[in-house]
Amino acid sequence: MSRSCPDYDVPTCWPALPLPEWHDTCDTLHMWTQVVGKLRMALTPLVNHWWNVALYVDARGLTTSPMPWRGGAIELRFDFVDHALVLHASDGGTRSFALVPMSVADFYRKTMDMLASAGIEIGVDTTPAEVPDPIPFERDAIHASYDRIYAERFWRILVTLDRVFGEFRSGFVGKCSPVHFFWGSFDFAVTRFSGRRAPERPGADAITREAYSHEVSSVGFWPGGGGVPDAAFYAYAAPEPKGFRDHPIRPAGARYESALGEFILMYEDVRHAHSPSAALLEFCASTYVASANLGGWDRKALER
Repeated sequence: MSRSCPDYDVPTCWPALPLPEWHDTCDTLHMWTQVVGKLRMALTPLVNHWWNVALYVDARGLTTSPMPWRGGAIELRFDFVDHALVLHASDGGTRSFALVPMSVADFYRKTMDMLASAGIEIGVDTTPAEVPDPIPFERDAIHASYDRIYAERFWRILVTLDRVFGEFRSGFVGKCSPVHFFWGSFDFAVTRFSGRRAPERPGADAITREAYSHEVSSVGFWPGGGGVPDAAFYAYAAPEPKGFRDHPIRPAGARYESALGEFILMYEDVRHAHSPSAALLEFCASTYVASANLGGWDRKALER
């Protein structure tokens, strides 16, 4: 894949996102998205690989998309233009509150109060998912930072990636996930499937068992952490075929991290490339080719 998205190669589409500069905001926003994500989980029927719980990029931020509520629908949006959490209902009602520095406990209370004021009563499991040492939302007074500049930068990067990952997704006619944001792991991803079931992972929990029930090749972005010091793109195959970690991957700078079981390409390397979108598409394509060729996928049937 050598195509690029030239409209998205301008510097404003690839702003700097150094994790040390917004680490506290990133951690707080992660927990805020979990509050909203748990509401989405409570209101939507399970779709394969937990696709029903994900959030989506839109023209102003991150949205749940419409969620069924009684005879209509509701939608929650993180608006990173006006910096507000907004509730829209299909009966025409709209409510919101400002995103400012506040604890997760306060954010949870404000969110539930806003829903209650609209006659919406929803119970959720308040324990965060997929994080070490989780603190229930109503007791979390530790995470309480919000830097508007970096929150907006993060969203604007996701807007760019939504287009680039969408371009990559368009070349595949087999089963493929939407381009979506997972609030559990706080990453933005798109996943291709071979069409074959995968062997069950020993000791897998319910989340992992459902997520990796079939063979996948996945690529995504997250702001860093967990041994990766800064924002990065990742790619992996599950199950990982023999020879995958040694397969040549483009562009230069991409490397396999044994501790993660994933290829990594740092965001800084991409944003400084001659064509950031082309560099990212190279990473997407070359990691997929490694997955598909070494895993014996029927590429003729799966690709456009």
